[in-house]
Amino acid sequence: MEREVRVRFAPSPTGPLHIGGVRTALYNYLLARKLGGKMLLRIEDTDQNRFVPGAEDYIRQSLEWCGIELDESPWNGGPHAPYRQSERKPMYMQYAQQLIDSGYAYYAFDTPEELDAMRARLTAAKVPNPQYNSITRAQMRNSLTLPAEEVKQLLESGEQYVIRLKVPRKEEVRFNDLIRGWVVVHSSSIDDKVLMKSDGMPTYHLANIVDDHLMEITHVIRGEEWLPSAPLHVLLYRYLGWESTMPQFAHLPLLLKPDGTGKLSKRDGDRLGFPVFPLEWHGKDAETGEPTVSSGYRESGYLPDAFINFLAFLGWNPGSQQELFTMPELIEAFSIERVSKSPARFDQNKVRWYNEQYLRAKPDSELAQYLSEALQTQGLEVPADKAEQIAALVKERATFPADLAKEAQLFFVRPTSYDEQVISKKWNAQVAGALAEFARELPAATDASPDAIKALLTQVLERQGIKIGQVLQALRVAVTGAAAGPDLMHIMSILGAQETAERIDAAIQQLPA
Repeated sequence: MEREVRVRFAPSPTGPLHIGGVRTALYNYLLARKLGGKMLLRIEDTDQNRFVPGAEDYIRQSLEWCGIELDESPWNGGPHAPYRQSERKPMYMQYAQQLIDSGYAYYAFDTPEELDAMRARLTAAKVPNPQYNSITRAQMRNSLTLPAEEVKQLLESGEQYVIRLKVPRKEEVRFNDLIRGWVVVHSSSIDDKVLMKSDGMPTYHLANIVDDHLMEITHVIRGEEWLPSAPLHVLLYRYLGWESTMPQFAHLPLLLKPDGTGKLSKRDGDRLGFPVFPLEWHGKDAETGEPTVSSGYRESGYLPDAFINFLAFLGWNPGSQQELFTMPELIEAFSIERVSKSPARFDQNKVRWYNEQYLRAKPDSELAQYLSEALQTQGLEVPADKAEQIAALVKERATFPADLAKEAQLFFVRPTSYDEQVISKKWNAQVAGALAEFARELPAATDASPDAIKALLTQVLERQGIKIGQVLQALRVAVTGAAAGPDLMHIMSILGAQETAERIDAAIQQLPA
């Protein structure tokens, strides 16, 4: 019987969710929906020292903004609750004990000082990458080297210990990664990782294997940084007797800084001048405890559809020339086979381009809402039909919703200065005279549509013996103050005949002919 596809996103609540984490969640979601499966979210909070208040709620809000829907999570429950590892704490010890009983794990009683001394000895002996492994464990204080009676006494007396995995000394660990193909690692390069800490909490390695098994996860899609841990996880599945239902692994490519010099980190965003978080973050740094504020894509004016479309292409391509995808289209097109194993370079210009495309594709009525709300904060009220006309005219010059109001200022504020270059080249007595006549006749026009205004202008200029090309830039500067902008006839139509005429008259009075 074929298993239902079940994927999970398992962030730690140690601060804001990096866009690399959002991409991981997105790829999991796309695969689950493509294959008719379920998307789970599990909070991996086994490291209580790095827990940051507010981080969990931030994760929830971020995924909601992105449109990534969860079938099971700490917030909407599910058949495998609880979905916080700290609330699942009692169940992990039995699996650690199972590993000890079957000879695949052991108790280690080494103090921090003894561990430091061991590393110092290995470093002095010029051993690369000193670690607690199949060789060094023989010289340490653990249940493999101590007499059974002494181990029993230490446990009964409450001596602090950790439980470590007993990694074989000479064995090849193999698994087939859906992105990278067969990965083969020799066990001599794997250390005896801690599975249960001295505080009774499991480490990530044990907890995530146990939870993935109990939650019936079929695919583990995660960042490349977890690739070195995958052989260890394969061993855990094998030793716990779960190898036949082990999920398929897929390790995503790194996200690089724009210059390609290294991984895009949480600290890079504000330093490089763009967000690396989906939402603005106000909280504490997990390491320093200092208050931090970091910019977010939502607050910077990015639309969630544009943000998600951009993220999808950071490491994946559809195999076609299409670049703009709705979420349903991404689900239909997505496949793990088309995810690259090569690092993806972050391109801030590209995400801006996506935002422009999505913003301009929105209905003018929706853009008018953005515009009206922004203008209201400036104390400006504008009728809905006029707001829609303005939005339709200025949207091609906008990257963010806030740009609509910036571009619309020319409709509400008369120019107080005029482009000097245009005035020096295009403004003269003949032009000023023709524009004065146009301004006199304009208020009497019964039709103020763009075509009617252009027809009237053409008639006036023909009588004056002037070509329209000689006048247009000067007219634009007289009406708006700027040398370039949206279609001039539409601008004058929206301003209305009277306002346009008064602006032309004001320019004639101020500018020397």
